[in-house]
Amino acid sequence: MAGLTPLYNKTYQCMMCKNTFSTKKVRSRFVKVTGYDSDFRPVYESDENNPILYFINVCPHCGFSFSDDSSPYFPPGTKEEITQKICKQWVPQNFGQERTVIDSIKTYKLAAYCATLKKEKHIVIAGMYMRLAWLYRSINNVMQEQRFMKLAINEYMESYSNGDYQGTQVSEIRILYLIGELSRRIHNIKQATQFFSKVIEKQSRTVETKIVGMAKDRWHEIRELQKNT
Repeated sequence: MAGLTPLYNKTYQCMMCKNTFSTKKVRSRFVKVTGYDSDFRPVYESDENNPILYFINVCPHCGFSFSDDSSPYFPPGTKEEITQKICKQWVPQNFGQERTVIDSIKTYKLAAYCATLKKEKHIVIAGMYMRLAWLYRSINNVMQEQRFMKLAINEYMESYSNGDYQGTQVSEIRILYLIGELSRRIHNIKQATQFFSKVIEKQSRTVETKIVGMAKDRWHEIRELQKNT
């Protein structure tokens, strides 16, 4: 295994134009998590070996961008709209090599736009916006971090309302907590308290006791801050 590099090439077939392309991913043995922020953002030992940078796959041929969470299904009319608004405007470029945070931000914005045109599940779009917020946090761009947290909240709310998170790795408790925590981070304290309370109310019906504990911690922090102001 001598000389093994953290990045390797993974081949994908573009679900839009059907061309194949390769893009970098991080080998799991090089991914070392040292902790998590309160909105589940992983903190990695190495900034370079951060798999979030390589989460999005960008087809260099047509520009269509997607993640492994994206559905292969295109609702009627969406391929035509993507062709007009993405593929015909695409200036060929390759995001398949090593990425900086700025490169990665571009891939997420492309993917979120593609997912919106494709009428992708709200839970998938929410995950893209949340990772965008995390990337902006990593470079201390508070304004853009807040912008994408707000967009993520909107998508998580839609997902919770229509239930499109069901069958994914995001549970009901997790989505309720995320809406609460992202609301707290954008200073919408009323909404944060409301959703943390929803998590706590479900504590007897969930095995995700750690998330319930986190909601209780955030709820008490808010109460303490309100007492002191």
